[in-house]
Amino acid sequence: MHHSFQIVQRIAFGLIIGMFLTATVSCQSADMRSTAQEASNSDQGYRLGPEDVLLISVWKDEHLTREVLVRPDGMISFPLVGDVPAEGRTVEELRIDLTKRLIKYIPAVNITVAVIKPLSYKVYVVGRVTKPGEFLVGHYTDVLQALSLAGGLTPFAAENDIKIVRRVMGQQQTFPFRYGDVRKGMDLEQNIILQRGDVVMVP
Repeated sequence: MHHSFQIVQRIAFGLIIGMFLTATVSCQSADMRSTAQEASNSDQGYRLGPEDVLLISVWKDEHLTREVLVRPDGMISFPLVGDVPAEGRTVEELRIDLTKRLIKYIPAVNITVAVIKPLSYKVYVVGRVTKPGEFLVGHYTDVLQALSLAGGLTPFAAENDIKIVRRVMGQQQTFPFRYGDVRKGMDLEQNIILQRGDVVMVP
């Protein structure tokens, strides 16, 4: 009788351990799926630029799966299709174009495109800041964050005369930024998201 009770105990213990391990693996898998989905979503609105490094994967074809660099002319090179424009596109737009080009050679081709090194997203902070220069931010950055990267303003900076200079289609645009007001919680809409190549000027 005692021996039978021990067997039942061992079986019950084994079932509990099995359930625990299954739950743990399920949670880990869910976390991995969530992380992958977040990474994919973060790429959706990002516009590619020169020096970005992409991972282009072709399902069931390891020979075509590779890392590619966006060249200074905004193009990438890929087997079978040659040069493809990438600059200014999202990864989804590039994926669709690559699919249309490759399907002529590989029926039912399945392609994924991901940014693995966003090296083109650079902003510049110049003037009366502690560490002026070029900053490779790699993610969307607002004016306050850029000033923080530059070590903050120096004591004699004109904090309410800061300007953001941007070039759009060859034309220069200027946006005012009153640091003192934003620091007090006023006119927070001035704290815009910087675009690739923006220059924050602190007089």
